[in-house]
Amino acid sequence: MIHLKPEEIRELLREVYDPELGVNIVDLGLVYEIRNDDGDVYIRMTLTTPGCPLHDTIASAVERLLEGQPGIRSVKVDIVWNPPWSPDKMSEEAKRQLGFFG
Repeated sequence: MIHLKPEEIRELLREVYDPELGVNIVDLGLVYEIRNDDGDVYIRMTLTTPGCPLHDTIASAVERLLEGQPGIRSVKVDIVWNPPWSPDKMSEEAKRQLGFFG
């Protein structure tokens, strides 16, 4: 069976975008942890704000993307608020896309 490494899963997650910001969840710094236990994938992530109306949309997009990959049996997305997200977690590319200068 194909066993995707966490780094490979992280690359796949670049296809999931925050619809409000138009930047992928990896570059936004929303993905905190990725585990793959023999095809059972666990993603611990956050959102930009606790009241984010797109909570279910983004989590569902992660599940749909990964469940379609060879070697993945199940996907659990755990949305956490600690540590809280802040703009310093973004990649340089995300900061550039959103016009952050520092």
